[in-house]
Amino acid sequence: MYECHKDILAFHNDEVTLPQSDQDEMRARRDTNRQRQEDGLQRDEQPAPYAFQSQGSYAHHTMVQQPDKDYDIDDGTYFRKDDLKGPRGGEKTARDTKEMVRKALHDDRFNKPPEVRTNCVRVYYSAGYHVDVPVYRKVTTTNSFGDEETHYELASSDWKNADPQEVTRWFNRENKRQSPDTTNGRQLRRQTRMLKAFARSRASWRPRNATGFMITTLVVEECYRSDATREDNALYATMVAMRDRLNGNLEIAHPTVDGDWLTRGSDDGRTKFLREKLDWAIGKLSVLSDADCTRAQALKAWDTVFNTTYFSERLKDEETEGKDGISAGVSAGILIKGAEKAAERRPVDKRGGGRYA
Repeated sequence: MYECHKDILAFHNDEVTLPQSDQDEMRARRDTNRQRQEDGLQRDEQPAPYAFQSQGSYAHHTMVQQPDKDYDIDDGTYFRKDDLKGPRGGEKTARDTKEMVRKALHDDRFNKPPEVRTNCVRVYYSAGYHVDVPVYRKVTTTNSFGDEETHYELASSDWKNADPQEVTRWFNRENKRQSPDTTNGRQLRRQTRMLKAFARSRASWRPRNATGFMITTLVVEECYRSDATREDNALYATMVAMRDRLNGNLEIAHPTVDGDWLTRGSDDGRTKFLREKLDWAIGKLSVLSDADCTRAQALKAWDTVFNTTYFSERLKDEETEGKDGISAGVSAGILIKGAEKAAERRPVDKRGGGRYA
């Protein structure tokens, strides 16, 4: 396959990973949301949460750039079960607890008020962000040996057992175990971002396509194909593996909750749509396997798949440098070194990565 290793890495770093400014803005929104909730609960004379914990793609650092900034931040809020009492001393229902949080989060300045959803309270921001606040209660019981045991329950249609941090532990564990590298977030995380970016590369795809969690689960549990030296090979092979897997089965099981499914039956429309688009993309990338494939053809194919001009613009930059008296090979080296130096200036994840989100 025609090598576009450095081009795929550059696209990931420049166009897929969230820029620091967006990370900072989302973090500020999250923190403001937490403070608003605490203040609102105090105002309403309701129990205070004992903890907050980010989760989902925000905690996994797999969020990808969106032109309309339609980012989904998951930030759980935690109460002790014994604190959640109704006016007559009975336990608050899951619905009542979510309504309590919704009321606390309300602000007359919102264009669209917060709303109670099945598994969270959603807060909308005019900039395009929304913050999902899943609500948990901590349940402490005593077993037959007299020892205390603790578990967590999510406010859904009713209270249901859920370990909010198990999915984050699962992703981080598998990213470390399966990735062949330790830099730039590790390869499994990068491939997860790239597949999510592909699935959202057209606005018309987004409401019909598989969710980010579905894609993450497919990548991590079954479809990731590592390649320590070729990022483009890893991406292509993972896409093929995902398409082939969906050809055999459209259902996706929850990675950490036995018996839970992320899909709606054996004919799920979202995974069927993802399979269709993967098959289309793999066809567009077939030119990379031609013996006489040129760099221009290869980059154009990646442009088509990701609905961008980024890859072809890199070739134009190289050609411009060449016309100024520098060979294309040398200019490519300059571009690569420049990208590497730029990467060095990005904020670093001390757990093994460059810019991340």
